[in-house]
Formats: sequence, structure tokens, C-alpha cells
Amino acid sequence: MQDNAMQPLLNLLGPAPKPQRLSLAEWDLVVRQARRAHVLARIAALVQAHGAWAAVPPAPRQHLASALALATRQQRELRFEVAQIARALQPAGVPVVLLKGGAYALAGLQASLGRMVSDVDILVPHECLADVETALMMAGWVHTNHDAYDQHYYRTWMHELPPMRHLQRGTVLDVHHALVPATARARPSTQRLLQAAQALPGQPGVCVLAPADMVLHSAAHLFHESDFAHGFRGVVDLDALLREFAMVPGFWPELLERAAALGLQWPLHHALRYAQAIMQTPVPPSTVAALAPSVCQRDWQHRLRDALYLRTLRPDHASTADAWTPLARGLLYLNGHRLRMPLHLLLPHLARKALGGLLPKEKP
Repeated sequence: MQDNAMQPLLNLLGPAPKPQRLSLAEWDLVVRQARRAHVLARIAALVQAHGAWAAVPPAPRQHLASALALATRQQRELRFEVAQIARALQPAGVPVVLLKGGAYALAGLQASLGRMVSDVDILVPHECLADVETALMMAGWVHTNHDAYDQHYYRTWMHELPPMRHLQRGTVLDVHHALVPATARARPSTQRLLQAAQALPGQPGVCVLAPADMVLHSAAHLFHESDFAHGFRGVVDLDALLREFAMVPGFWPELLERAAALGLQWPLHHALRYAQAIMQTPVPPSTVAALAPSVCQRDWQHRLRDALYLRTLRPDHASTADAWTPLARGLLYLNGHRLRMPLHLLLPHLARKALGGLLPKEKP
């Protein structure tokens, strides 16, 4: 693995970015890596926040400014969209509980700096799912995927409805009723998450997960993944969340307590391990030690997982890869599906999707 090629990028994403130390050749590589990893706007926001904008040479500054302008526009549109969703769900009596980038942005967290937000993710109680779907359709959101198999797959096995798109505005909405699929090995209680959700001041009907739950969702989402196109950004998100929430007294014991209550110790263990390895995220040794028994892996298993994840949780760029990277991504792709579905469901599903890609698409 080419660790040296990633170092300038990591330095710019750290707590004290120093853009003046980069040569033009390094800037050229950073821009390419960051664009592939969807963190170019975050670099721009961090450099601005640390008063170092003038130290960026004119050519890369243009790329950073363009990415930051797009992220700023997306977050502005997000606020409007969330207000429309809250209004649509008000008659159903269901608050909007934001997840991922939308939550970071509206809560004003450090993780929202330069965060690209292309769609909106919300969490609702499973028993309200039909009412929520009806209310959203009445307000102009429709399902974009009409394939009968995909509709059945989402509604029977997945933790969310098929993606919805607004007819006029074109915005995409993902409605979750759980953090992970019902067939996954770890199934955290949605009711517990919603009970601890926190209302956002000045934004009626809009909530976010509690800080510990926000970290746990980020960890569960990343390490149940099969497509790691946004994997590096997921680690950057975790680093930002952990650094900010660690400033609150009692955060680390609460995080461990919630992980145990929700059955999410192993994704939390992985999140802390790879945030430390990649972003040098400060984590108390006692927290790492407390999670070790929940993983119960031998040294060779740790080495194997490190070989896979440390290759995959990188920008998808040739400069950060080696000859083993495609194999690592392929194995984790299969592992992500294995974590979400048992073999008797997984094998027919993968066979169906593989054959579906070979068949000609029917014209509408």
C-alpha cells in the first residue's frame, strides 16, 4: 500500500491543516484523491476555518472553492427539503429523525464542514411506515425503482423503503425503519434510538440521534457496507464525530453502554480501530480494551481484517492502491452481503442480480 501518497491528504483533513507545506505536485494528487473520496469540499472548509485559505496556490484553490460552493448549495437545499418533509409528515404525527449527512448539517456539527449531502435519510418507526409512505406520496415523492423483484427485496428484507424522488424538485429521500436490515446479525432497537433522539431547536418536528447513537449508526452503516465508494469519507465522518463528542464529559462510557444495549460492539470496535489507524483519532485505551472481548478474534484474524480494511477504506484512486486492493474490495463486498443476509437468502439474491445484469433491459 502506498501510505506516503496519502499523507498530504490526511494532513489536510487533520485537526490542524497546513496547506503551505504542499508542493504543486502534491496539491495535484490531493485534489484527485479528495475528489474521488468526496472530501474535497471538506478540505476547503477546514482550510478556511483555520485561516489558511491564502496559503493555497491559485490552481488548487479554484478546485477547492468550486467543491465548497457545491457542498454549501447542497446543505442550503437540504434545509429546505427537510422542512418540506417535516410538513408532509406532520398530519401522520411522525417527527423527522435525520440520519448521516443531513443530521450533521442541521445539527451544526463539525462533521458537516464541507460535507456533501446528495440525498436525505430519515428514521421512522416500523409501525408507522405505511402512513409515512402515504403521506410522502401525497406530498409529491414517488418511488424510482419499479422492478418487482427490487420492490419485494426492499420491503421484505431491507431496513428501508425503496428510494423516493420528489416529482418537482428531484430530491432523493431514503426512509429507514432500522439501522441495518432485519436479516443482519446485529439488529439494534429502532424504538431505543427514537426514544433517545434529540429535537433540534428552532426546527419543529425535526430531530437527530443522540451523540452516542449517531456514532454507532455511522459505524454500523460503514461496516455493514458492501460498496466502499464512500468508505474513506465514512472514516472521516467518524473521526469528526468522535473528536467533537469526546469533549463532552462522560461520552466514552456512554458510548460503550449504548453499544452494549444496541448490540453494536463489533462495528464500534472496527470503527475505533480504523479511525485510529487512518485518521489518528484519539481514543482512550480503556475504551478499546473494553470492546476487545466482544470481538474475540485471534491475531491472524486481526491481521487479515487489517489487510482488507486498510486497503479498502481509502480513496478509490490508483495512487492509494496496490496489487491486492481489488481482491480486498471484492472480499469485503461479499462480506458486506454476508453480514446483511444469511446464505440461503444471499446466494439466490446475488445470482438473481448477476443474471439480471446480463439480460437486456425492457424498454418502458
